[in-house]
Amino acid sequence: MTEDKLSSNHPPLPPTTEDDRFSWLRLLRSRRVGPATFRRLLAEHGTAQNALAALPKVARDAGVKGYEICPIGVVDAELKAAKAAKAQLLCLGDARYPKQLATLSDAPPVLWALGDVSTLNRPTIAMVGARNCSSLGTRMARALAHDLGAQGYVVASGLARGIDTAAHIAALPTGTIAVMAGGVDVIYPTENTGLAQDIARQGVRISEQPMGLPPQARHFPRRNRIISGLALGVVVVEAAAKSGSLITARDALDQSREVLAVPGHPFDARASGCNMLIHDGATLVRNAEDVIAALPPQEQEQPEQTLHELMETAPAPPPKRTLKETAKLHLQILNRLGPSPVAEDQLIRDLSSSAGEVGSALMDLELDGKINRQSGGLLSRSD
Repeated sequence: MTEDKLSSNHPPLPPTTEDDRFSWLRLLRSRRVGPATFRRLLAEHGTAQNALAALPKVARDAGVKGYEICPIGVVDAELKAAKAAKAQLLCLGDARYPKQLATLSDAPPVLWALGDVSTLNRPTIAMVGARNCSSLGTRMARALAHDLGAQGYVVASGLARGIDTAAHIAALPTGTIAVMAGGVDVIYPTENTGLAQDIARQGVRISEQPMGLPPQARHFPRRNRIISGLALGVVVVEAAAKSGSLITARDALDQSREVLAVPGHPFDARASGCNMLIHDGATLVRNAEDVIAALPPQEQEQPEQTLHELMETAPAPPPKRTLKETAKLHLQILNRLGPSPVAEDQLIRDLSSSAGEVGSALMDLELDGKINRQSGGLLSRSD
């Protein structure tokens, strides 16, 4: 591998030409290249073009046979679909890229956006909750979203049924962000087609996935980290004990975002996740004032900073690992897990590895359906 002036813990410089943007997309769409690997390859090789040239050898050295980078035609088709949909490509480091999201070590290298991209750099609160929400939960989501919007906050959510839908509708007049699990041009659920069109006119829809890609189950946990990453805090309105909303709350904690929850009746399963979050230290929410008061003072009025200064404060990405080393760690984790749940901190101690390395590997395995994550920080191997 060639040495480069970029350090591995510095965010990549944004592309400046159409050819550069094409190469960024082609590298990111290549097999087994996610945000962390993308950053590592650019740190090692300087440009996406150089990384693409080196990628087949990197794969061979890691024991991957017959590796091929993403075909040019695939990227051409994606760019044509984006042009037809009038979607904008936002690259990490660009001035229009959401600054709050850019501080994450696993920030998406590229985002497709439909709508007013200036919405992405306004103070944002994420709101998530149950799809099969109660009437009371819907009313609470609408009231919170309306009042937060009136106070100058943008509301981000995932365009799902239930709480997400209620929050988006109430926040439309003041600004809302819909983070899509599939392509930014693929509306899911279809019943929210009208709402999605309204958001593109009065807010913005974004996605890290390729244009035209239907959402799949493994995309939703990755989508959730973007919802929380955009925000100063995450409000959970209704959530069961095992739900995607709690994954978003866990992402928020990992990202040093505030976690807040609306309490519910102890006998209502839809409130069990919120009550559990409050029991574990999340801020109890009764109204928008509770949300705003919980935000750190420095976050309520952010000082003007250049993009370079914001990027310099980004956490360092995980240590460089080859594909072979990653596969070895995955195997070690799977060998130590069985049907009986094991505590995550115990697994980390057993592996004598860092929490960051194991956490990243666990995310990969969870998305691949090879492990199950249970309440209380317990892990087990899938059947």
